[in-house]
Amino acid sequence: MQKRLLFLVAMMLTLSLTSIAQITTSGMAGKVTLDGSDGEEVIGATVIAVHEPSGTRYTAVTNTTGRFSIQGMRTGGPYEVTVSYIGFQPKTVKGITLQLAETYNLSVVLTEDATELAEVVVSGKASKFAGEKTGASTNINSQQITNLPTVSRSITDVTRLSPYGGNGMSFAGADGRTANFTVDGANFNNNFGLSSNLPGGGNPISIDAIEELQVVISPFDVRQTNFIGGGVNAITKSGTNTYKGSAYIYHKNENMQGDAVKRQQIAGARDKAQTTTYGFTIGGPIIKNKLFFFVNGEMIKIPSIVNRWRGSEDGKADADNYISRTTNKDLEAVSNYVKNKYGYDTGSWTNFPADESNYKLMARLDWNITDKHHLALRYNYTKNNVWNSPNATSMDGGTRMSGSRMSQYSMSFANSMYSMENIVHSWSLDLNSRLTDNLSNQFLATISKLDDVRGTDSSEFPFIDITRDGNNYMALGYELFTWNNAVHNTIWNIKDDITYYAGSHKIIAGINFEHQMADNQYMRNGTGYYRYQSVDDFINGAAPEVVCLTYGYDGEKTPAARVQFNKAGIYGQDEWNVTDKFKLTYGLRIDGLFFNNSDLMTNKAILDLNYYDNDGNVRHIDTGKWPNSSITFSPRVGFVYDILGDKSLKLRGGTGLFSGRLPLVFFTNMPTNGGMVQYQAQLNSKNTDMSLFEGGLVTDANGHATIDAL
Repeated sequence: MQKRLLFLVAMMLTLSLTSIAQITTSGMAGKVTLDGSDGEEVIGATVIAVHEPSGTRYTAVTNTTGRFSIQGMRTGGPYEVTVSYIGFQPKTVKGITLQLAETYNLSVVLTEDATELAEVVVSGKASKFAGEKTGASTNINSQQITNLPTVSRSITDVTRLSPYGGNGMSFAGADGRTANFTVDGANFNNNFGLSSNLPGGGNPISIDAIEELQVVISPFDVRQTNFIGGGVNAITKSGTNTYKGSAYIYHKNENMQGDAVKRQQIAGARDKAQTTTYGFTIGGPIIKNKLFFFVNGEMIKIPSIVNRWRGSEDGKADADNYISRTTNKDLEAVSNYVKNKYGYDTGSWTNFPADESNYKLMARLDWNITDKHHLALRYNYTKNNVWNSPNATSMDGGTRMSGSRMSQYSMSFANSMYSMENIVHSWSLDLNSRLTDNLSNQFLATISKLDDVRGTDSSEFPFIDITRDGNNYMALGYELFTWNNAVHNTIWNIKDDITYYAGSHKIIAGINFEHQMADNQYMRNGTGYYRYQSVDDFINGAAPEVVCLTYGYDGEKTPAARVQFNKAGIYGQDEWNVTDKFKLTYGLRIDGLFFNNSDLMTNKAILDLNYYDNDGNVRHIDTGKWPNSSITFSPRVGFVYDILGDKSLKLRGGTGLFSGRLPLVFFTNMPTNGGMVQYQAQLNSKNTDMSLFEGGLVTDANGHATIDAL
């Protein structure tokens, strides 16, 4: 035992450091004994497991303790397992289904018979206790997903089947931003963390593409990491030897939802609304028993109403009927004025872009290279587009008004609306190999590119607020928070796990390496901002009340706050079958987080400031450095005790340390607010002679109100 522990520690120390990815396959293990011989172990028995839908074969040979182990198996089933040994009746067990990230325990008893060698066939038992696990987890397969009623058809609807599931990605009461969601081992998280919603508009992959998912809360397996509240590991569907396809349409509208509570009518509950989802799946063999494909496509169309407000004819607001005090006459006058003077099209003030759309595509190839090597390739694409009204009241350089820019007090134009486009690209490569009878390996590489980009139908033009009687009255131009507003997040991940089976021990050692980059582009007032105190002041060229502009240093047109880091991890554990009833799992995970400071600059004015701690000690803050690198040690131990020895009653327990993710917005705010990425000028009567801006907007030689001109 001591030698094995020293061997495990040595492997951990000699492997190079590397960081995250969750489990994407299943396993099978068990013991082969003789009938009527006090459980004598059978050494050298051949075990062949066949995934019947695809013909995928896995083989193993029992060791000196009669045990076998197969790793990297396709999840699901049914499997047919045949155990044979010279001089004994072969035994076949059918109907076995494997669960994601769990090892199915199969014990087989062979009967010696020199004259009758007919095969014995039995059916596998469907039991929650057939799988070996130590921590709290919930597995949800594709059939359960299909049978589950869901309104939004989202992953977070499905994860509520876990007793620890809460709202969205919250598990066990933790902030949803600390959870971890992977698909085939690839990062599908909202890493930036402005909200806990998943990328791609909150639903980055169709539930019709999911074969199985697992919600884990406290898995004492050291391979599982990068979460605090909970982790969700999902795997996608694969093709089989049978061509299968489906086409589906889901539709809901306002007539399918309630409009009263205790017979009390709710105003607006039955306003026109509809969502229609179109999709298909198709899969099958390219080469029977060898090469398979699966494709899922989905399109969602949502005709929407983002703004119900309309201008008035008499200047009187009627909030119950969405009539603003802003008159159609003033809206038309301002629209015509900027068109004629500056060549800018405000867009309509009666018709606004609103329709939402979502497109998804998932394609997967599975290749049985040999019985010992199995490769899976997967690509996922999601594009979500949603329209929004301009920001309600935020502004800089002056007093913020109480009335929204689209309300009973104020109106805006169609080209001041903005869209939010969420795009997901993800690739994964998963190679599972059985190197010898006692040694297997999994190599997993993934790339995820997650982009959230604001868009608009507006051409380049300042955003203009016009007030009246101390409140907002009209807004026009390029939405003040949309110019160069985007988050780009790229993650690539490499993981390699090696499993060595020795007697009653299964020793696992692995390495991870994750590189992550996040760009935050945020230029409020990026095209310029003006605020006038009346429509007449604006049209007649009076001095504005406020002028603002944000620009990048050194002529940078698209300044961004960037954070880059590498996360490296090394881990090892031993799964020890102490007896046939008791299994002990213990291991250690070591993770390091290493930041790249090359994207930062030191603001000397901040560095020279003195900050005092509670003890009166002086410290200085350097905006040119990220936090120091740190190493995290996560020991874990868990056990499973089969109390009666027949898998009908099990006792599980364990303890361990877990480390999770931090929202990257916490980091990018430092260079953004450190004053070294961009500068925002805020001009008003308190700091500037505003008469400099009399005569209208600042324009270039062609009469256009551009950024460069301002």
